[in-house]
Amino acid sequence: MWTRRRFIQTMTSLGSLFSAGWAVGRTSRSRPTDAVRFPDRPWRYEGPPRGPVAVASFNGLQAVQEAYERMKAGQSALEAVLAGVQINELDPNDNTVGYGGLPNALGVVELDAAVMDGRTWRAGAVGALQGIKTPSAVARVIMERTDHIFLVGEGARRFALEYGFSNEDLLTPESRQRWLEWRDRLNPRDNYLEPEQRDVLIDYPDGTIHVSALDLRGHLAAVTSTSGLPFKIPGRVGDSPIIGAGLYCDDDVGSAGSTGRGEANIKICGAHTIVEMMRWGMHPQDACIEALRRVVSTTKEKRLLDDQGRPRFQLKFYALRKDGVFGCSALWGTQDARMAVCDDRGPRFVDCAFLYVAERK
Repeated sequence: MWTRRRFIQTMTSLGSLFSAGWAVGRTSRSRPTDAVRFPDRPWRYEGPPRGPVAVASFNGLQAVQEAYERMKAGQSALEAVLAGVQINELDPNDNTVGYGGLPNALGVVELDAAVMDGRTWRAGAVGALQGIKTPSAVARVIMERTDHIFLVGEGARRFALEYGFSNEDLLTPESRQRWLEWRDRLNPRDNYLEPEQRDVLIDYPDGTIHVSALDLRGHLAAVTSTSGLPFKIPGRVGDSPIIGAGLYCDDDVGSAGSTGRGEANIKICGAHTIVEMMRWGMHPQDACIEALRRVVSTTKEKRLLDDQGRPRFQLKFYALRKDGVFGCSALWGTQDARMAVCDDRGPRFVDCAFLYVAERK
């Protein structure tokens, strides 16, 4: 039976609960966690353009110099990053990108690439592309001539041929010989996990090239290109052509990209994560380090961890902010844990911050 006193007590309790819930909801919206303090508004650079600046992975010293010189002559960041990365794509001695890249398990070279224009936020990408030396150029055509972003496999190859690209054999004598040697050894470190080897780490080599650039007008662009893991399962696509993982570019904030183990980066959408952290005030290098910490926290497979619980693979992030400030980070402080940079001080290498010290063998 309801009494007047019971009714008043019940309504008072409900009112208190509603007020408490409203207060908690409002607090959580204005301050997401106690550990992170976000500013009242996103970071935004309001000063004069600070370019040209170009940054790249360790193998991109020629690429950043080419990109810088083109931007200094008045070309856009988009034109500059594509010209720079295609130096590596066309180099038969670079076994990790484009022509001469190491093939998949069947001896076929499959290329991945993506490009993003910070001015328009448009992007294009290709995955598992065969027979075309410059996948970054195909990605650009997808971005500019279609309503799509990502084409893969035979569809990507057919599209490239329709737009005038040449179908060529991408194997060089060196890359073919390395594939034959791998096949003859029946390498136990391939990309198939047998029951008896689930605790054995595959050695993921750090290939790939990423280039980000800031031009004289203050616009940003980025490109990432790779032949992927050597002797991979046919059809495997890593993080490089995935917008938000292998690269991301926002003209209001900055640009970011990665090289290394793509499967680990895909899980945290690394490039987009870094750009968003820069948006809320983080220095580019700090944002790269925080992204790596997320990689560590999401790597749970025992076969990928050493006896101290650390990832047994390499992953690097590169970031360029709208004001020309840049930074990079690596899981492991190896000899090539560096970033290529070119600005008014000329082309050079900059050491990456890193989480773990690599033991010397």
